Amino acid sequence: MPLIQIDGPPIDIEKKRRLVKELTDVAVKIYEIEHITVLIRENPPENVGANGELIADKHREE
Repeated sequence: MPLIQIDGPPIDIEKKRRLVKELTDVAVKIYEIEHITVLIRENPPENVGANGELIADKHREE
């Protein structure tokens, strides 16, 4: 069973529903099977760093 894993910032439940539906639809077409699992892991900006800097700090500067 294919697993699609998404790591990103928190989003609302309606966006999650759309994301899961659209990713699943594409994967079903490509794999030609019906059993697709989508895992959404949300990471707040204070838990993510890029280029040696927390995303939360980077947004504060903008």
